[in-house]
Amino acid sequence: MSKRIGIAIAVALLLVGVWSCRAPIALRVMERGLARNMAGDPIGELPDGLHVLLCGAGGPLPDPVRSGPCVAVIAGETMVVVDAGTGGARNLQRTGFVPGRTSAAFLTHFHSDHIDGLGELALLRWTGGAHSEPLPVHGPDGVEEIVAGFTQAYRRDVGYRVAHHGEATVPPSGAGMRAVPFALPSPGETPVVFSSGGLEVRAFLVDHSPVEPAVGYRFDYQGRSVVISGDTARSANLEACAKGVDLLVHEALSPELVVRIHEAAKAAGRTNLAKITADIPDYHTSPVDAARVAQSAGVAHLLYYHIVPPLLVPGLDRVFLAGVSDAFDGGITLGRDGTLVSLPAAGDGVEVSER
Repeated sequence: MSKRIGIAIAVALLLVGVWSCRAPIALRVMERGLARNMAGDPIGELPDGLHVLLCGAGGPLPDPVRSGPCVAVIAGETMVVVDAGTGGARNLQRTGFVPGRTSAAFLTHFHSDHIDGLGELALLRWTGGAHSEPLPVHGPDGVEEIVAGFTQAYRRDVGYRVAHHGEATVPPSGAGMRAVPFALPSPGETPVVFSSGGLEVRAFLVDHSPVEPAVGYRFDYQGRSVVISGDTARSANLEACAKGVDLLVHEALSPELVVRIHEAAKAAGRTNLAKITADIPDYHTSPVDAARVAQSAGVAHLLYYHIVPPLLVPGLDRVFLAGVSDAFDGGITLGRDGTLVSLPAAGDGVEVSER
């Protein structure tokens, strides 16, 4: 017994010693982490191919593991970002795919939850990469208005940073963003809206009525392919554009879960929220319908993002995915912030990991 007491005392003293030295230990851990992160190049470490990182897997409602909609696509040395929801740019930093590496941004539509992080993305790209050209923001006609608004909102901030850090560190010509509009495609049309380093990006029409314009995007690189839906009801046009792709990144709203919010809002007398929750299912896609699209299109893997509502209680993921495996016989991933899907150029593999 005395030996056990002695061991316990020794352990306790060790813990007290560690606790008393926690500040210098924490600083040392921080220094090592900074050295590793500053020197790291996660894009260069990826195999050549097409890679999709969810920098935001959620929708407009708060979710601790799913930020506002944001998808980074990496092809070789090129990284572009589709939509810029709240927290997306910071999640890029957290995962090591720094905003300074962003070559271009693409907007699917102009709902607030898809653009409210755009100013921060452009700012962090500029200050983190010393860019001399503004961030190109591609989108259907109307993107000019979005870009002009953010440019005006950040005008004073740009002046402050140039005055403080100097033009060599933050070149004034690289601040903000530049709108690159394209005409809204008609059904069946898939115009190329971006091409760089072997990456080809095509836009196509989706159905998010009454929200117009609304598009999805298809990415092709080295024989691998990805379609990102944006917000949409089940869309035959999207299904046609996704034929045979390796990865379909599709939004999903669970009617079964949203109706619970609707009923709770009605019971609480929250008539405005009750009306909104009654309205939203008709311009989104259920998880099962997204799976049916994937099955019909013959895609290899289905990645859910823009998850609505937040899955805050353990077990709700099973409710969300109920019936999905019956509708689609390919690979299925319920996305969260940091989900990375890699499609190496050599072969037809689909590799899923978490950053």
